[in-house]
This record gives sequence, C-alpha cells and structure tokens, in this order.
Amino acid sequence: MKDLKALIEKIVTAYGPTGSENHVAELITKEIEPYVDSIRIDPLGNLIAVKKAEGPKVMLAAHMDEIGIMVTHIDDKGFLRFAPLGGINPNVLLGTRCVFANGTRGVYGSERLNPGESLTLAKMYIDIGAKDKEDAAQKVKIGDSAGADYPMVDLGDRLVSKAMDDRIACVILIETIKQLKNPKVESHFVFTVQEEVGLRGARTSAYSVDPDYGIAIDVTRTGDTPKGITMDVSLGEGPTVKVRDSSILCHPKMIAFMKEVAEKEEIPYQLEILEAGGTDSGAIHLTRSGVPSGVMSIACRYIHTPSEMIDINDVTNGIKLMTKILESEFPKI
Repeated sequence: MKDLKALIEKIVTAYGPTGSENHVAELITKEIEPYVDSIRIDPLGNLIAVKKAEGPKVMLAAHMDEIGIMVTHIDDKGFLRFAPLGGINPNVLLGTRCVFANGTRGVYGSERLNPGESLTLAKMYIDIGAKDKEDAAQKVKIGDSAGADYPMVDLGDRLVSKAMDDRIACVILIETIKQLKNPKVESHFVFTVQEEVGLRGARTSAYSVDPDYGIAIDVTRTGDTPKGITMDVSLGEGPTVKVRDSSILCHPKMIAFMKEVAEKEEIPYQLEILEAGGTDSGAIHLTRSGVPSGVMSIACRYIHTPSEMIDINDVTNGIKLMTKILESEFPKI
C-alpha cells in the first residue's frame, strides 16, 4: 500500500494541464516501459503502450490531462488574465494557488464585486507577485498554462489531491500493466491527452488503434456527501461499472461482462449512472464503424477542485478488476 500511495502521489501531483501532458507521459513511460512490448507517442501526444497476446484488440483509455488555465493578458500592474482549460468553477479558484511549467507560482484573486453580483472568471486574475507588466513578462508569457499547486494529503484510506481526475485512472492502468500475467486479449493502454476540452486524444487514438472493444477508466461523482446529488455511488464501496453518462450508453454486453468478472472474482463494485459528464468512451465508441465500449470509474468527491478525494480501496479493487477483465474471454458481439 505504501508503494501504491507513493506512485499515486508522483503521478497526481505532476504538472500537466490540458495541452501540456508531456511531463506526465514521461513519468508513466518510466513506470511501464519494462512491462510492455511497444510504446509510442502519437502526433497529438497520446501515450500508447501495447501488451501483445492472441485474441481481440482492446483499447484501455485514461486521460493524463488536468483542468487548468491559459494566460490571455498581462496588465500594467503585472496581474494576469486567463481563459479556462476545461470546466472550472470560479468560486473554487478564489484564493487558491497555481503553478506554471517553469515553476512560477501565483494566487487567484478577484475584482471587488457589487452586492448580489456573481463571481465569474472574467472578474478574476492571477497575482504572481510581479511589480509591473515588465516584471511579470519575465516570468510568464501570453499562452502559458498553469495547473493547481497543491500537495497530496494522506488521510489513511482517503487521499486528497488535485488531478485525481484522471491521474488515478492512469495509476490503475500502470499497475494493471505490471500485474497482467495471462491476457486473453491484445491490450492497447492509451494514456490520452486533452480529454478535458472535448475527448480529443481519445478520438484520434481510437481511430489509430482501431480496437474491437473499448474501456475507459475515469473518476465519477458521488452521492455520499451531506445533501449532495442523488446518486448511488459512494467512496470505499468499490469501482463502478458505468451504465450511462452524457456521452455514452455503455454496451449492454460490456456492462454484463464487467459485472460478471467482478462477481466471479468477488471484487466489490457499484453501478454508475452519471447524469452530467462524460469520459473518453464517448469518443471511443463512435470510432469508425462503432466500438462496443464500457467504463470503469473511481468514486471521487470534489471533482474539478484542488482537493479531489478518493478511497485507496477503490483503487486496489479497480486494479484487480481491470487485470481480471483482461485475463477473461470477452463477449462475442
């Protein structure tokens, strides 16, 4: 468990907002290179690793990117204006910290609001401690991206960090690669880019891989917080087998297959119906003539904040489930 937590911390705390996933890809490559038959980076930046075996071709997808921002303007006093990379709630940003690729750090601030006025991203800025525009321009350029600047916190079974969405799924694929012994399928592990801005990496990589089956691994919301959303998913109750979300109705045979494997191996799982949101499977299942696809998710509280919370037991059971799925005969469709 200690080694798993150390791996999670290394992957989730790495810099990697949408469009700047190369550092995360380097970390993952070092972890998996000894365990795969081939590995490559495609033109868009997706990391594609293959474990060969006799059988159908299965694409496993987890996205490397995290939500972030891009600098659009530097004013005369050195404050930065920005545009979002992915879905960002301004109320979550205020007073939090961000970091740029070169190590420059800043704090999100806001203009004074009138009574009853709602906070918007247009009212916000980033303070990097610059004296003026010239000073700021020495540290940050227009078009530079930043992500959240927060360490991982270990609360025992519960871990809190930025970028659990979706680096925790990247960790699950890393460990699945290491533990997979007797695959019944040719496994294409794809660590995708630019999911947060429209499933872009999954769309191009799925076209390239041309899989017989697809499985995305991502996080999902929970219904276990006070007066939270009505949803039968909780932390610590096992990984989920998705039924639907905004981007996909999972293939019935894939749902049944994933449930069957979990029950056979006595791995706890939950059924997931996500009313808003999507995953890489939304792009995969529409590739070429169509790809029967499923999704395994990890329950996560406070998604798209610097303090996303998961349960380590869901992660270990997710690794077991993905490994056993790839060591099982896939359904004929």
